[in-house]
Amino acid sequence: MELRLGTRGSQLAMWQANTVAARIAAAGGPPCRIVIIKTSGDRLQEAPISDVGGKRLFVKEIEDALFRREIDLAVHSSKDMPAVLPEGLVIAAVLPREDPLDALVLPVRAQGSEPRAQGSGLRAQKTAQPSALSPQPLTLDDLVAVLGQSPSIGTGSVRRIAQLTRLFPGARFAPIRGNLDTRLRRLDEGGPGGNDALVLAAAGLRRLGFSSRISLPLPVAACVPAPGQGIVAVEIRSGDTGVQDAVSRIDDPAASAALAAERALVETLGGGCQTPIGALATPVDGDMIELVAAVVALDGSRAVRERARGSRSEARALGAHVARQLLSGGAGEILAEARHGLGAVEGIQP
Repeated sequence: MELRLGTRGSQLAMWQANTVAARIAAAGGPPCRIVIIKTSGDRLQEAPISDVGGKRLFVKEIEDALFRREIDLAVHSSKDMPAVLPEGLVIAAVLPREDPLDALVLPVRAQGSEPRAQGSGLRAQKTAQPSALSPQPLTLDDLVAVLGQSPSIGTGSVRRIAQLTRLFPGARFAPIRGNLDTRLRRLDEGGPGGNDALVLAAAGLRRLGFSSRISLPLPVAACVPAPGQGIVAVEIRSGDTGVQDAVSRIDDPAASAALAAERALVETLGGGCQTPIGALATPVDGDMIELVAAVVALDGSRAVRERARGSRSEARALGAHVARQLLSGGAGEILAEARHGLGAVEGIQP
């Protein structure tokens, strides 16, 4: 028996697919043959994701292949998946969670080269020492001192923009797409239209061997991560017991409970991938988890934050409970305004 594993062909997607295949084999399951599927999101690399339909473009064709029985399982970054899956598909397993935080990445300057100054408040002499080469990581105070009050930050995430605007009211944000090494190379090269920093998921940087590029992991107090960030999910057809048996061997209970809570929160809020929702569930006190969540206005002017604890076995109920708390605090109005505003904003992606 051989399992056909569907995935995108990006660096990170291939890391995820190979890791899932290796874990299934190590657990005594059947070998996996990796099937690369090019998604709409991959074909439209230059267009802002908000202009071409949102992040589900990174999973739709792969899910279609599942329905057509061209593959037996699909591997995704769980934050790319919609809160409500198409009928007939389920998440059968998740891998242990990598670092879920967002990370600030500063450009690396070659020794003796002149750092770039963009007139954005960034002082050239302060960028001459990249934090990736510094003995101590930056703090938030260092970050503001290094970047100034009006930096150019590479990210198209509405969630990140909304939260970071509260830290940098004068910042300019620009979407940057492509493979991770492409994004880092563009940052380091600088030049007209370049960025003073990028904000990326720490998980991707760590998984692909770029941990040293993390200048500052952004604490939850500054930027609540995307629901599902750092979790690799395995999706299969409902009722496919043979595949379910093979895949369930690699499921991580802690990460599974965290993902269930975060996805239930988004579902209860009625949020999609293009809404400024942050959520992070972490293990505490044995089989308990704590869920922290935030909904932030696109311009950073308002934010509603909540947190609560519950047992792993009631993860979905915990997510729904925290969502209701957010709604009581005004999150519904913020999300309604965000959905309206996103129709007029170009260059924003989840």
